[in-house]
Amino acid sequence: MGTTQGNSVIERTVTGLDYELVDVERSAAGLLRVFIDRIPGRSYPTGEAEFVTVEDCERVTRQLQYVLEVEAVAYQRLEVSSPGLDRPLKRRADFERFAGQEVNVTLKEAFKGRKNYRGQLLVSPDGLRLALSGDKSEQALDFQLDEVREARLVPVLNFKGRGSKLPGANKTADLGRGVDGGLTR
Repeated sequence: MGTTQGNSVIERTVTGLDYELVDVERSAAGLLRVFIDRIPGRSYPTGEAEFVTVEDCERVTRQLQYVLEVEAVAYQRLEVSSPGLDRPLKRRADFERFAGQEVNVTLKEAFKGRKNYRGQLLVSPDGLRLALSGDKSEQALDFQLDEVREARLVPVLNFKGRGSKLPGANKTADLGRGVDGGLTR
């Protein structure tokens, strides 16, 4: 089966499980990588979470293994994963979903000597706009989707932990050993 038909089978399967198909990559060694994301506002049998979980990847992997075998899609190894913190934006719907977020955009053709831009993504019916960051004066770059070589979210890392700590709480006082030998609360 051809790559286009294989991608169609993958997309039908992933969307049928209520996930978004972000991308499909194939390597010369037979590796098939499938990137999935959760759709905001939907509930999933693998639990409530904002981001893709290991259980989501396992669920999609199991279904794809069956479907790809039945449809005779050739591959040696299958990997299903989240798109990562620097998720690629490929379709107009991706740009609309992440409007207001900071993104890195690489244009196909240089504009004023530059191809790479970073800024806040704005979407209008007429096109896309990047409110450029790092400049003292307000500047914006207007562009169309067909002018973009690559666009990715800028990762937002939070090293403060999952929840707020109680004032004066001893960090190690309530730690015990978990089943895998690691410390737990």
